[in-house]
Amino acid sequence: MSGAPWGGPGAPGPVALVGSGEYLPAMHEVEARLLDGRAPRYVQLATAAAPEGQRSLARWHELGRRAAERLGVEQVVVPVVDRVSADDPGLAALVEGAGLVYLSGGNPKFLAETLRGTAVWAAIEREWRAGAALAGCSAGAMALCGSVPDVRHPLSGHVEGLGVLPGLAVVPHFDRFGARLLGSVVGHQRDPGAVVVGIDEDTALVGGPSRWDVVGRAAAWLLLDHGRQEHLVGTSVEVHGLRA
Repeated sequence: MSGAPWGGPGAPGPVALVGSGEYLPAMHEVEARLLDGRAPRYVQLATAAAPEGQRSLARWHELGRRAAERLGVEQVVVPVVDRVSADDPGLAALVEGAGLVYLSGGNPKFLAETLRGTAVWAAIEREWRAGAALAGCSAGAMALCGSVPDVRHPLSGHVEGLGVLPGLAVVPHFDRFGARLLGSVVGHQRDPGAVVVGIDEDTALVGGPSRWDVVGRAAAWLLLDHGRQEHLVGTSVEVHGLRA
């Protein structure tokens, strides 16, 4: 995969919604293109995996280290594990100067509730608006939306998301778990007018505010009332969901 850098001067950076594969070789070219023309500073938050314990967090941090090494950039781990650490000014300061901020997988509800309205999230949003790329994979992609399901307890309803993409709802791992996740994403939706997009594993939608490139291995899907629209890698799709 190759192409011109995403985004341009004087505008927020691109947003990447990744179905799976963060920090793995399968998504190396996507991450390289997100960093192209930006500071070689790869800011990583494994916050969504914090409920799984320190061993899981260490695994994500090691995967992130390897990814940064392959890319030839600096890894910056922001070790947010709860609301207290998310409001730590020292951790928020680590986000400054990011070329790419990446929210990896785990529990989307926990991630949204931990970051929303905190100093670390304000720093992330500030860097994104200044031109840094912002990526979320699986739980990270779901948390960037306006409404986030509790995938562990589907009947408990949705919580408010981080709001970067208030007009979207994301179903990651679509080619593997789409049927299982779709009910959680659509059911109890806080914004019934949201456009639902499915993203296959090792695949991403990248761009915004309305034009999105499908990159990676497989396809992205628009899940409409009258059926599904498949958009293969190498194509683009118009989806209006990004906050201005």
